Amino acid sequence: MAAIKKDPDATLDYTVDWSDWLAPLADVIVSVEWVPSAGITVESFSNTSATATAFVSGGVVDADEFVTCRITTAGGRIDDRTINFSITQR
Repeated sequence: MAAIKKDPDATLDYTVDWSDWLAPLADVIVSVEWVPSAGITVESFSNTSATATAFVSGGVVDADEFVTCRITTAGGRIDDRTINFSITQR
């Protein structure tokens, strides 16, 4: 997956849509954890039964950073999706 360009001073929301993965399983999200790399901060997060959203800030200029979204479903499934960032001063 290509990295998203992010300014280190920006605080923006990023959403992972799990609906295509969950629908065939007839399952829903019951909890979400966001795991950031050292230079990124997850300010807050929320979820629905099929999406997870985090407000992300920070990052070190010219570094590659990431945040991993880890969900647990009602059926006991656990899975991760990682959002990669290329930190650039804009």
